[in-house]
Amino acid sequence: MFSWWKKKLRVDLGELEDERESLSSFLRTTLKVEVTSDGNNVSVDSEKLSPQELKRLVSKFIYHRRLNNEYWVALEGGAVKIKKFKGEKESEKRKKKVTPRSTIKHGW
Repeated sequence: MFSWWKKKLRVDLGELEDERESLSSFLRTTLKVEVTSDGNNVSVDSEKLSPQELKRLVSKFIYHRRLNNEYWVALEGGAVKIKKFKGEKESEKRKKKVTPRSTIKHGW
């Protein structure tokens, strides 16, 4: 009806800027509302959508794009944020433990 009645919900993409257009498209087709993207944020204009429901949809998007091993979704202050997991450094993960060779001599 009136555009000033609609709530503006915001999704902060964080390090996931490459998926901005595909997330906007997913939200637009799923919710059938106006979705705008600028910079690192995606804004959703909706009258009935709650922040929790938007968080659920963004989590669904992350899961379907198979990004859930690297990213997770949080609700902070009414805005949905996509955050990256903090893990071990790659070099520390891939180090192998070296065991010394056996020095036992067999007599057979």
